[in-house]
Amino acid sequence: MTTVSTEPSAQSASADASAAASALLASNRKRRRIRRWIAIGTLPLTLAALLFVGKLLSMYAFAHQAISAYVVDDYAGSEASAHGQEFLNWFEPFKAPFNIGTALAGAEKLPEARAELEKALELAHGLEVCTVRINLALVIERQGDAAVADGDGAAGAEFYGEALTITSETPEECNSEDAQKQSSDPDRDMQQTKEDTEDRLKQKQQEQEQQQQPEEEKPEEQPEPQPSEEKLDELKEKLEQGQQERDQRQDGEDGGGTGTDKPW
Repeated sequence: MTTVSTEPSAQSASADASAAASALLASNRKRRRIRRWIAIGTLPLTLAALLFVGKLLSMYAFAHQAISAYVVDDYAGSEASAHGQEFLNWFEPFKAPFNIGTALAGAEKLPEARAELEKALELAHGLEVCTVRINLALVIERQGDAAVADGDGAAGAEFYGEALTITSETPEECNSEDAQKQSSDPDRDMQQTKEDTEDRLKQKQQEQEQQQQPEEEKPEEQPEPQPSEEKLDELKEKLEQGQQERDQRQDGEDGGGTGTDKPW
C-alpha cells in the first residue's frame, strides 16, 4: 500500500495564511494612512467649526452682558462688554459700534457716542438701519440740547437740523412689523418714536432759529391800545367830580357833620 504525504498541502496552507495576514496588515496600514490624511485634511474645517460656534456663543454672551450692564446704569461695563463684540464679527458687524455708542450716550459722552453710531450706520444693512437711525438722531438731539443749555442757540439749531435729516431719511420699511421685531427695544414703538422725534426736533429748531433772527427781522411788537378821547373826557369829569365831593366832605367835617368816603 502506498502512503500519501501531506507535507506539500500543509506548506501550501501555511503560505496562504501568511499571505492573507500580510495583505490584511497592508490593508490596515493603508486605511490608517487614509484616516490620518483625512484627519489632517479636515482639521482646518474642524477648527473653523469650533471657532464659529465659539464666536456665536461669545457674541451672545457679550451682547447679554452689555444689555444687562446698561439696564443697571453701568455704562462703563456696558461699553466694555460691547467692545468684546468687535473681534471677528462677520455676521452683525454693526452691533459692536451700535452697543458701544448706546453705552457712551448713557454716560453723556455724546460726541464719542455719535461717532460710534455713525460707524454702525455705515455697517448696517436692510432693517438694521432702523434702530441705528433712531438712536443716532436722539444722540444728536441731545447734543443740540447741550448746546442750547450752554447758550449757543445757533449750534443747537444746527444739531436739531442734522437729527431731523437722520430721521427723515429713515426708510419706509422701518415702519413694518418686521422692523419692530428687530428693534433693540421691543417696548418702544419704532414708528411712533420716529414721528415724535421729528415733531420735537422741528419745534426745537424753529424756536432756536427765531431766537437767532436779527432784531430788525423780528415782528414788531403791537403797541398797547390807547383810550379814546371820549374815555379820557369821561375819566377827567369823574376825577373833577370826586375832587369836588372830597372838598365838600372836608367842609362838612370842619362844620361837625359826618360823611362816607367813596372808593375812587
